[in-house]
Amino acid sequence: MAAWHNNVTIWDKEFIMAVWNVIGHQELSGGASSVSFSSIAADYDHLYLLSSTRSDESTVNSYLNFQVNGDTGSNYTRRAINFNSTSPNSPTGDGGSVWIYQWLPGGSAPSDTFGICETYFLNYANTDGYKQILSTGTNASGSTTASEYGARFSGGVWESTAAINRVDVIQESGDDFVQYSTFTLYGINGAG
Repeated sequence: MAAWHNNVTIWDKEFIMAVWNVIGHQELSGGASSVSFSSIAADYDHLYLLSSTRSDESTVNSYLNFQVNGDTGSNYTRRAINFNSTSPNSPTGDGGSVWIYQWLPGGSAPSDTFGICETYFLNYANTDGYKQILSTGTNASGSTTASEYGARFSGGVWESTAAINRVDVIQESGDDFVQYSTFTLYGINGAG
């Protein structure tokens, strides 16, 4: 039996538990239009990025986006389901220059509210196929107007076989993430 903290034995069956390793953590001390994690080693099975963000955009809803490896070409696709009204919708996009539009509160949202976004970069170091992303985000607005709060579930593909070694989290053009926005990138091993 391997190290106690990694394995559990139940009725003579051994289960390997996933190990989450913090690659990097950033908390903004002021506004920033993007946050980067670079020189990501190919040592993990998957990447997981957890962010708590707010925008200074003068709207209730804003968006955060992802790019990888500095690729600004038209190589990103997305599929999403939005829940922010009585009629959920499912936006799509092909040939985009960013990956996934996730919601976060803008400057007109109730003060001190931040949105949560969790994003998986699956098999990020694999060079045999395109890279997949799975992301969930919420605008945790305290508004009672249906279009001003909600959740989005997104999936997408980066049309490249290159291993991901850099992840950029980007605010919409001309806007910034505000102070106290946080970003934590994990490497996951043992999750299959």
